[in-house]
Amino acid sequence: MTPSTPSSPVTRPAALLPYGVRIEMGAGADPQAVEAEARALLAALSTEDCTDILHEAGGVLRLVLSADATARWAPGLDTTGLVDALGLDTHAREADLDREILLALLLAPVPLAYPSVAELASAIRIRRYTVQAARKTALAFDTEAAERPEDCWTYSEATGFVLRPGADLIDALRKATQPDATGKLYAFSCYRATEYVTLLGIAQELQDTNPPLYRRLQRQWEQRAIMSGLFHDVFLREYGSLQAPLPSRYYVPGDRLWFRNPDEASANAEGYEGSWVVYVGEGRYTNFWKRDQPFTLVSKCLEIYHWRDATYENDRGQLRVNDDEVDRRVHQTQQDPQAVQAILARMLRIRDPQGVYAEGGCIDATRECARWVRPGSADLALP
Repeated sequence: MTPSTPSSPVTRPAALLPYGVRIEMGAGADPQAVEAEARALLAALSTEDCTDILHEAGGVLRLVLSADATARWAPGLDTTGLVDALGLDTHAREADLDREILLALLLAPVPLAYPSVAELASAIRIRRYTVQAARKTALAFDTEAAERPEDCWTYSEATGFVLRPGADLIDALRKATQPDATGKLYAFSCYRATEYVTLLGIAQELQDTNPPLYRRLQRQWEQRAIMSGLFHDVFLREYGSLQAPLPSRYYVPGDRLWFRNPDEASANAEGYEGSWVVYVGEGRYTNFWKRDQPFTLVSKCLEIYHWRDATYENDRGQLRVNDDEVDRRVHQTQQDPQAVQAILARMLRIRDPQGVYAEGGCIDATRECARWVRPGSADLALP
């Protein structure tokens, strides 16, 4: 599935200098109190000493990683090496995962705006919940079939998969995506999988900080699922653009993103137009079909590149991709460093506009993250 971004040409690369986080305090706010709140959050995640705190016109408090820390930990705004640079263990320690998330936000090449420090703290937790859920998710890849645990879900064409009476949304999302909860893999597309994982992160934060909105979300999924383009519009905000693309190695844990297949022929095989993933930090991206083998940026580029070498027509005249052949080709290429670099030189380019297959690579210009969720500032508007 392809994202809904405008078909306009790439005109310039994103600047490789961080802007960071923008707290828009609003009229009547006490700047010193907001700064104290921001310093408390930074201190809790051991980032106060490496963060520049700037008061700007219009009631804006800007938080940005210092130039020295940027040069040492993320040159070129490459956030994929933060864990190694700082010796973090984001699996064993939640605070380390929160620190990686905050540092990546402070490195943002475009302003990431929040109406309060509390909303920023919620955004960090949503990303943490999303990463933790994504790491546990394992599914059966199927572009045509779809299934869910029958004790929680029921399906109709009019509503999509909705909750059965008495089923809790958070519990049902976990059962559908995490085989540790059920002992079974359920059939998903990668696009729908990213929706469920992202929704789970949002729902967990709403349950704790905005219970009325969580109850509305629960009722929504008892009546009709929100999917595809509407899911994007309701729950997510997109940052970066084709006119000013994000750097190819800038990612924040919890981002939802798309890798495009730049080969027109194999992109006509259903399910291989591109790949939707969640960035789970430490330079890794979800592999929902083999969760113990998350992708690196290099391995993801190689996988998508070799789809072109494994495309065939089945006995019904339908284009298909042989995933075993893809794996064989990737393994073969990995033994040849020059071949790897030649492929990456093409694949690490920003993608062409939608409908164009020219000189672009597989890297999208944008990333997606959750909308605001706090009482009084939530901009997540359910239908």
